[in-house]
Amino acid sequence: MGFTGIKRKITFYEDRNFQGRSYECSSDCPDMSSYLSRCQSCRVESGCFMVYDRSNYMGNQWFMKRGEYSDFQRMMGMTDIRSCRMIPMHRGSFRMRIYERENFGGQMHEMMDDCDSIMDRYRMNNCMSCNVMDGHWLMYEQPQYRGRMMYMRPGEYRNFNQMGMGMRFMSMRRINESCY
Repeated sequence: MGFTGIKRKITFYEDRNFQGRSYECSSDCPDMSSYLSRCQSCRVESGCFMVYDRSNYMGNQWFMKRGEYSDFQRMMGMTDIRSCRMIPMHRGSFRMRIYERENFGGQMHEMMDDCDSIMDRYRMNNCMSCNVMDGHWLMYEQPQYRGRMMYMRPGEYRNFNQMGMGMRFMSMRRINESCY
């Protein structure tokens, strides 16, 4: 199967170790409560997904690529998954502008590749807004791609605090072919 023909598939299970009722998904799902009473494990057969601990793609989020996740509580400190979003494959260039302050204020830097520390690379203490022009990105609250993360698809993000995250971002990674 070619790169562009990847079918995305994730199966969620109510209990740990792939037990209990299951729900198979190959697209976005804003609220899993109509399919499962809870979700504590999953298998990603193909593609990449973001999973969220609240409905409508809200709350804490985690990146899931092909693999088995037998116990969310033990593996990620997460007790349940309530929604998921399929990450489309992107081929081509990656481009994002990051800004030190809200509403595209302060220092600005344009990125086209991963950055493990905005402090080391750009001497920036904060990243509080961004404009994703090309590609899909993961932004992390700590350097070296650690801590809580947020999925960013193309668009303008004027104020991270108003997005309900209450965090600043210190490293960024492209979601590219190597993630699949």
